[in-house]
Parts: sequence; C-alpha cells; structure tokens
Amino acid sequence: MAQQKPRLAKPTLDKDLEKLSSVEDAARHTARGLAGPGVALLFIILAAIFASTYVTGTSGSVIVIAAAALAGYMAMNIGANDVTNNIGAAVGARAMTMGFGLALAAVFEVAGAVLAGGNVATTIASGITNGALISSPNVLIWAMMAALLAAAVLINIATWASAPISTTHSIVGAVMGAGIAAAGFGAINWGLVAGITASWVVSPVLGAMIAAAFLLLVKETIIYREDKITSAKTWVPVLIGIMTGVFAGYLTLVGGNQLRAPSPYLASLVTVVTGLIAWRVLIPVIARQAEGLENRNQSLRKLFRIPLILSAALMSFAHGANDVSNAIGPLAAIVGAVQDVATGSVHRMPGVPLWELVIGGLGISLGLLLYGPKLVRLVGAEITKLNPMRAYCVSLSTGLTVLVASWIGMPVSSTHIAVGAVFGVGLFREWYTRNSKRRYEYMRVRSGRDIQLEPEEREAGEHNDDEMKRRYLVRRSHILSILVAWIITLPAAAGLAAIIATVMFALFL
Repeated sequence: MAQQKPRLAKPTLDKDLEKLSSVEDAARHTARGLAGPGVALLFIILAAIFASTYVTGTSGSVIVIAAAALAGYMAMNIGANDVTNNIGAAVGARAMTMGFGLALAAVFEVAGAVLAGGNVATTIASGITNGALISSPNVLIWAMMAALLAAAVLINIATWASAPISTTHSIVGAVMGAGIAAAGFGAINWGLVAGITASWVVSPVLGAMIAAAFLLLVKETIIYREDKITSAKTWVPVLIGIMTGVFAGYLTLVGGNQLRAPSPYLASLVTVVTGLIAWRVLIPVIARQAEGLENRNQSLRKLFRIPLILSAALMSFAHGANDVSNAIGPLAAIVGAVQDVATGSVHRMPGVPLWELVIGGLGISLGLLLYGPKLVRLVGAEITKLNPMRAYCVSLSTGLTVLVASWIGMPVSSTHIAVGAVFGVGLFREWYTRNSKRRYEYMRVRSGRDIQLEPEEREAGEHNDDEMKRRYLVRRSHILSILVAWIITLPAAAGLAAIIATVMFALFL
C-alpha cells in the first residue's frame, strides 16, 4: 500500500489565516475602544482652540484656554453620566431607538445650554464662594481650576464604574473644597449652600409629585375608561398642549434674556397661546394615528409615542440649561478673575458669554453620544419597568422640575429628580391599585363578575402576587444606593478639590 503524504499545507494555511483573522478582529476591537477617547481628546483640543479665538492677545489668555479645555472635559463627563435622565425612560419604554434618542438629546442639550444656561452658571461661578474673602484673583483662578479638574475626574471614574451620580453635587462640592483651601471655611456662602442642599431634598419630592399627578390624569382619563382609544384621542392632544405651552413659555422667559428681557405676562401669554395651538393642531394627527387601533393598553403605545418624544426633548433642553453650569460656571469665574487681573478691578460678578455656553453644550452632547448608551440601557431596563405612559410622566416631570430650577438660578440634581419621579410613579401605582374606585370598577366589569370582591382581592386587583412583589422591589431596591451616592459625592468632590487646589497653590502662587 502506498504511503499517503501528510497534508500539511492547507491546515497550516487555514491556521495562519485564522490567526490573522483573530489579530484583525482584535485590532478592530482595540481601535473601537480607542475611538471614543480619541474623539474626546480631539474635542478638548478644539475647545481650547475655539476659546483662543476670543482671548488671544489678552492678558491671561493661556490660563483661559487651559480652563476652556478643562471645561470641555468636564462637559463630556456630564453628558456621559447624566444622559440616562434624558432618554432612558423613552428608550426603556421602547418608544424610540437608542440612536434616535441620542441624536434628539444631543440637539436639545446644545439648545438648552446656549439659550437658557446662563442663570445657573452665574450661581456656580460667583454664588458659592465669597469673593471678598479670597485674597486675590489669582487665588480664585487656581481654586476654580482645581474645582473643574476634581469634579471632572470624579465623574469620569463614576462613569467608568457605570455608577450614575449627581454631577451637580460634584461641582458644588468641588467649588466648596477649593474655596475652603483658598481662604478657609469663611470663604463659603453657607446660606446659599444650605439653600442648594435643601433644593436637592425638595426637588426629587416635587418631581415625584408632578409625575404622580400626570399619571393620575392618564389613568383616570384614558387607561381605566371603557373606550380607551376615544379617550386617548381627546386627552393626548391636551397632554401635548400642556407640555408644549410650558416649554414655549419657559423659552420665552429664560431664553429671551439672551436678547431682551421679556415680562412674565408675555411669557404667560405665550404659554397659553402656544399650548392651545399645539392642542388644536394635534387633534387630527392623533385621530389619524388612532384609526384601526384595538381598544387595549398596548394600542396606547403608538398614541403616546409623540408626547414621549417631545418630553424627552424637553428634558434634554432642561438638562442642558441646568447642568451646563456644572462645566462652564467655574470657567466663567476664571474668565472674570483674569479680567480682574488685567483691569486692576476686584471681585467682579462674572458674566457668561455665548462661547462658553457653546463649549459646554457641545461637550455634553459629545459625551452623551460617545459614552451614553451603556447607562441608558442600565437605567431604562433595571430601575423600573416602564411603558410609554409611565415614561412620559417621568420625563415630563423631570423636565418641568429642572426648568423651574433653572429659571430661578438654583442648581439641582437632574439625576435625583429623575429617580424621584420614578419613585413617585411607582408609589402612586401601588396606592392607586389598592384605593382607586375607578380601577376597581373597571377590573370588575372586565372580569365579568357582579359579586362584591373581598378586600384582599380588591387590593390585588387582577394582578398576581408575583407582580405586586416585583413592583415593590423594583421601586425600593435603589433607595440605599441613591442615598449613598447622595451622601458621598459632595464630600468626595470637596476633599479631592481641596487637595488639588493646595497643590496648585504651592506650584503656581
């Protein structure tokens, strides 16, 4: 028998090709992993170049350019960590895709930052620290540089660990820590800090109450009605009109300050007129969408898609208006201090020029696009089970609460407001399941029973025990982690900023 020759060529070639393919896959994976940091670094460089076009040739321009780069870095971290507050509910309810949600949020983040971000930025820039007690503008400059760096690094670490934290707590704590390092505890405006801290307690409660109120309206007027679709055709345009009117009124009152300060009466008129127009225009649109839909809750998903998208847009605008201050508030203080050094004046109230707001808004949007999807999936899928109606209530409540806070110039945590709204929706659903006569009668008719239910049956309704237990657990399981983050973030940012500020003072002063 002739001896067969060993077949070595083909297997060896196949193995080599497999190895080459594996190397190429690894290279592509590595390249994708480096793409985000590469784009982020490019944006930081572009932010510095953009700032240089406004300050080149002036005294202290190098410091301002460096501060602009730090502000861009901070803004990207804000976008990466806080994105879940904007579109997490809508994506979790499957009312929009991840890509559409990210694009929508990016556009409205920039709009909110540029049109309405100045008020809160001024609070961050000059309200927390008492400039009269800081020895010189140079000390203030490096204190704010330390605050920016400390807050940005802390948020970056939290994002890397997939831990949503309050970026507002981070920057307020960092400014406090740097101010204490600069001039002691007396340099802090403790009255304002107390007010801000109180707002962190009040704003989640307010968000919960607004969300519960809207959910009550939806349940009473649409969900537990015999003809859901007819009721939805009546009330969904009303809900959209309310949201559109409030958004237009806020934009007139706060955004109009960029051009000419409008009166509250004009803003109120714009709110009413715009709301009525949106309500009237949407009536035939919703009616067309409702054609052929079955009389069931699942059909409401389609009808609530428009208001949920609009509420996500409103929330993104509100987030940009409020949280851009966390990035460009210290930058505004640095620019003001540099101008003090150049002119010889002291302790000026810094303004917030448009170019600073642009850097903040674009940075938030870029961070959102690069690093947002992971936390969107986490919050949208794990904090609570959302359908479009509940998600609409959460988003609208959070947006309205942040808008009001931005209107009065008070920094609030959009993270805590959003979570507060989620808890408000969940706790209200538990109460409503037990106590609503309308729901009880609706479920009795649906079940075809005319007999009186026992109290235990009424409490449980048509839901099984596992469902009720799941609701309790979902709504309460995150309370501890939220409280821990609330307690730790501010002192951690303050301590890190104090250390960095002390080092900067030793090196540059």
